[in-house]
Amino acid sequence: KPNQGNTRLYTRFETTIEQLKPYIVKLILKPTHSMKTTFKLLALSTALFAANTVFAQNAAVVNGKAIPSALVDFVIKQQSKGQPVSDDQRKMIVERMVDFELLAQDGAKKGAGGKELEMELGFVKTQLLARAAMKAFQDKNAVTDIEAKAEYDKQIKGVAAAKEYKARHILVDDEAQAKDLIAKLKAGGKFEELAKVSKDTGSAAQGGDLGYGDPTGYVKPFADALVALKIGELTQTPVKSEFGFHVIELTDVRDAKPPAFDEVKPQLKEQLMEQKLQAYQAGLRKAATVK
Repeated sequence: KPNQGNTRLYTRFETTIEQLKPYIVKLILKPTHSMKTTFKLLALSTALFAANTVFAQNAAVVNGKAIPSALVDFVIKQQSKGQPVSDDQRKMIVERMVDFELLAQDGAKKGAGGKELEMELGFVKTQLLARAAMKAFQDKNAVTDIEAKAEYDKQIKGVAAAKEYKARHILVDDEAQAKDLIAKLKAGGKFEELAKVSKDTGSAAQGGDLGYGDPTGYVKPFADALVALKIGELTQTPVKSEFGFHVIELTDVRDAKPPAFDEVKPQLKEQLMEQKLQAYQAGLRKAATVK
């Protein structure tokens, strides 16, 4: 078995196996040998090839304990997130795993961690098993496009009746200033010019324009004042919110247009899977005995 003490011997043994392969095959096939000799050669070749296969299955053997190549592959997959890893990087990972194994073996000998380590390992195992159970459930109960489309149709029913309001506003700190702005607008002042004093610099650069939006996206005092206006109307008094005092004008109203199914399909599938997982967990709890 290869370990840190006999790495050279292991390398030589691998080389010897590769060198012997053609000769063993020739000897086995040579008709001059007795049946007994042939069987011995067969046994030797089988043993050598089997040993070579076993060594290939392990990336290293530390004090008699193997670090399987499959485990190294798993660690690389977790850490690299699908990115290719060079041979040198793989060797570095193997060396790091050897260091971990040596530390773990020494810790086990000295009883490091004690009961707290046992509890932590138990909890980590529980978490990993729970994650694996959820992954298995998700794989078995994937949300179909048909399910997502049905949910989409259900949700857009409410959107179809909704309206989008196009507005512009001027936001200031002082109520008196807001009243003065309203008076100037009533007297024929241009909204886009007066909006330059707005604290909302984003909309001020657009002449106060907020574009189309769902009223529920605004703070309540603003939304209530907005939906009470008719197209072309201006709020007669300043609207106070947590941000200051608003002067609001409604410029247009249109039916809300729902997003296309393909645009929201990933989010819908995520929502539906979350519902399925919640139902799965609720079912487990209902069937369990919890005291």
